[in-house]
Amino acid sequence: MPYSDAELAEVAQRVGAHLLATSRRIVTAESCTGGWLAKALTDIPGSSQWFEMGFVSYGNAAKTTLLGVLPAELTEHGAVSEPVTRAMALGALERAGADLAVAVSGIAGPDGGTPGKPVGTVWFAWAWRHGRSVRSQTRHKLFKGDREAVRRKSVATALTGVLEL
Repeated sequence: MPYSDAELAEVAQRVGAHLLATSRRIVTAESCTGGWLAKALTDIPGSSQWFEMGFVSYGNAAKTTLLGVLPAELTEHGAVSEPVTRAMALGALERAGADLAVAVSGIAGPDGGTPGKPVGTVWFAWAWRHGRSVRSQTRHKLFKGDREAVRRKSVATALTGVLEL
């Protein structure tokens, strides 16, 4: 199985240590992972020192209401897209007042895929404060495997991306 519970816990522990060492607080904005990122992070003892909050915005209305994603972005690009995932991260960062945000939106399956966006398509975005400005970056992955494998790989990718910031 890709990324066992123990492996995800180890990555989450590293993220926590990284955030603590850099005096930053994180917020999560999740769709296809359904709160798994927040769970992985808050499973770490002491996470209240660096975990601010998590948004689970599974539906499009939640992405708009909770995170400020523009309906036009959802209509034009779809929920599983670079612009929407970036908007999720930026919205979470703004609403939480945290220092760093991670967002994930994807198609975990077994259905819901299209030829242009097959099952396993996942977009990631990270947004962070840099002085008075905000920076962001995105990443696209196409994961193989069943629903759980896609979600586990998504959690791992989102967390390891934090370590690069």
